[in-house]
Amino acid sequence: MTSKDELLSQLRINREQQPEGDNKARLWIGAAVIAVVIVSGVTLFNDPAPVKVQIEMARMAVPDSSAATVLDATGYVVARRTATVSSKVTGKVAEIYIEEGQQVEKDQIVARLDDSNTLRSLELSKAELHAAKTQVAETQARLTEAKLTLERNTELARRQLISAAVLDKARADFESLRAQVASRQADIAVSQKRLALQQQNLDDLTLRAPFAGVVISKDSQPGEMISPISAGGGFTRTGICTLVDMASLEIEVDVNESYIQRVREGQFVQAILEAYPEWKIPAKVIAIIPTADRQKATVKVRIGFQASDPRILPDMGVKVAFMNAEPVAEEKPKEPLGVRVPTTAVRSEGEDKFIFVVKDGVAELRKVTLNASYGNDVYIATGLRAGEDFVVVIPPELKDGAKVEL
Repeated sequence: MTSKDELLSQLRINREQQPEGDNKARLWIGAAVIAVVIVSGVTLFNDPAPVKVQIEMARMAVPDSSAATVLDATGYVVARRTATVSSKVTGKVAEIYIEEGQQVEKDQIVARLDDSNTLRSLELSKAELHAAKTQVAETQARLTEAKLTLERNTELARRQLISAAVLDKARADFESLRAQVASRQADIAVSQKRLALQQQNLDDLTLRAPFAGVVISKDSQPGEMISPISAGGGFTRTGICTLVDMASLEIEVDVNESYIQRVREGQFVQAILEAYPEWKIPAKVIAIIPTADRQKATVKVRIGFQASDPRILPDMGVKVAFMNAEPVAEEKPKEPLGVRVPTTAVRSEGEDKFIFVVKDGVAELRKVTLNASYGNDVYIATGLRAGEDFVVVIPPELKDGAKVEL
């Protein structure tokens, strides 16, 4: 036998010499694999498909403290204080200090008009006042001299050293100068009033906000003419801006005169803006305007908001519901009625009531206690907590512990 044959013979496996334990191990492993396959097949065959259900999250229901509505109406948000800021005189706009949407305070400067001519008139009035004061000083000096002359001539006439005519002339000069001083002083008063008038004219060229509010429109630009009245066709503006006091916003609605008896002053109102349909705003009736619109057969009602909010804007559409009674502020909070669910979510078995709660994709049958019912809904007192998911409509095949598919 060659060396290669010897090496090959050493590599051969002698199956007759393998231990009996290895064969038994292989048999056990094979049996275990077969058992696992059989059990998996049985499980897959018996496990039913998930039941398709609709679920909702449970929410706590609290009774409404307000009474039912007696009348619904629509209206608009309006501002009781709105103004177009204009000037008292016609002039050219020099500067504007506001923009749309800007908040301004009372007496804040919003614009200035050209004041070149008014400044010249003011300087002239100051010069006239100075001249009037100078004339008074001159006449006062002459009056002093005339007074001394009169006193001296009076003494000389008493000694009979001058004639009576000389004394009379001295007295006449004194009285004349005294009258001139009074006239000059009156001229000073006139000049002061003229100066004050010119100063007022100058101040009128500075336009200020009449009240605190928000600028909703800017109607003029620098260089344009502005006038308190419409003049010059379309080239002359009648206002600088429009200002609205947001604190004065309220609602105006037209109520059909056939239902006006349902509305009273101070009545509680629930308002809903068209822009925010989920936001219920508390309000009250301010006044019922004591006159009717003959054309529309309606009566105007003013409604005030109980709290201001920056989301409320002028001219917004609003729906209002007039409540039957105003809720009492001191009334204690109502106790919760429980979790509100539809009647389709409750399964009855004799006197017992059950509901399916879904958690991690598995339905759990849970016994519940009902508190009250309202229409197609019931209130669950115990057995279901707010925040848990429950099956809205219970399918007949749904069982406790079954898997569900949303």
